Amino acid sequence: MLYQIYETQRSLMEPFADFAQAASKLYSNPLSPFGQNPFAQRASAGYDLMYRLWKDYEKPAFGITSIDVDGAEMAIHERVEIDKPFCELRRFKRFTDDPATLDRIKGQPAVLIVAPLSGHYATLLRDTVRTMLKDHKVYITDWKNARNVPLEQGEFHLDDYVNYVQEFIRHLQGIYGNCHVISVCQPTVPVLAAVSLMASRGETTPLTMTMMGGPIDARKSPTAVNNLAMNKSYEWFENNVIYRVPSNFPGAGRRVYPGFLQHTGFVAMNPDRHMSSHYDYFKNLIKGDDASTEAHRKFYDEYNAVLDMDADYYLETIRIVFQEFALVNGTWDVISENGELERVDPSSIKTTAHFTVEGELDDISGSGQTEAAHELCYNVPKSRQKHLEVKGAGHYGIFSGRRWRDQVYPQVRDFIQQFHNGPTVEAPKPARKAVKTAKTSRRKVAA
Repeated sequence: MLYQIYETQRSLMEPFADFAQAASKLYSNPLSPFGQNPFAQRASAGYDLMYRLWKDYEKPAFGITSIDVDGAEMAIHERVEIDKPFCELRRFKRFTDDPATLDRIKGQPAVLIVAPLSGHYATLLRDTVRTMLKDHKVYITDWKNARNVPLEQGEFHLDDYVNYVQEFIRHLQGIYGNCHVISVCQPTVPVLAAVSLMASRGETTPLTMTMMGGPIDARKSPTAVNNLAMNKSYEWFENNVIYRVPSNFPGAGRRVYPGFLQHTGFVAMNPDRHMSSHYDYFKNLIKGDDASTEAHRKFYDEYNAVLDMDADYYLETIRIVFQEFALVNGTWDVISENGELERVDPSSIKTTAHFTVEGELDDISGSGQTEAAHELCYNVPKSRQKHLEVKGAGHYGIFSGRRWRDQVYPQVRDFIQQFHNGPTVEAPKPARKAVKTAKTSRRKVAA
């Protein structure tokens, strides 16, 4: 019922948002009868702020059409390589007419960036993608809004997430022989599971695995996000935050964790900061500070655009990652694409080098949570392990912005390059028999 109420309210606010936008343009137009005076400037700024507070934020575009590499401009063509019911694997293919540049990029590493499915779109990693494109062939998981996925496409579980990641890794391996994987925040857990399962079956695993700001072991330095997930029961989440998609969307009737609830939670974590940011935006509009106002718009166009998550995936993530700590306790069983139950065992990983990155001031994934991956992958030689704590960086700072570009990326780039020509790449071996072979329903596993 809450979802229907929210959608009704949003629909009722649309005319007011449109009016506020028109009024803002009217007062700011130099040909307006109101003229250019302090009152008109304030009125325009006020209406502009109201418009941005009331408007509906759609999924942003990546918008990466070209990049500059050592003075040579390369065109970027974005395309969908694999289209799954709940995710698209996107590739950002680089083109250049410069022979020297073309020769240099041919042998560069292929990287799969696994974006978080935790409320925001994959475009939140736009800066990550743009920076990585300078030295890598880049692919990214672009998760779909569950409210737009028809019911006939079935449910989406955490197991499906793990299986998607394995399929995408195999796709890159089929093209390039092998690849590198980067996971940001939430996907550090399913990515580690995916690589662990591939290693357990005897398949070729990625050359490197970089995990950034994720809850590998959410028991360490728990944050407000962790505490909410740990202190409320599974039944509480199921009864209080799961709703059915209204009839005006393609996924009508699907059980989801709505994006607007996640967005409310994000804002509630730092309400004073957001209020201050919007007030500064209002003042900058009056002053005519175009650079600051545009930066504000870009940030909140991304921050306010949220997606719904399938209920099964969301609830299983709460239970497995934040309540049972199944990965670190060695009790996580995943249903493969073949319907076989397999135990996730990170100690099976022996050759994939891994690099963990944490932000000193991260208020979403606390200190030590990502670094815990090293304890789990104890069969990987120490010489193939690395950890970085980024001083002064919050959660977003480790994958976006100045600290990402100046401090984190150079080390990620060098780490990938160090092991890019590491162990001889072998063709993937046939998957060995799963730990458990009995066909098991998802309902029984979730019980």
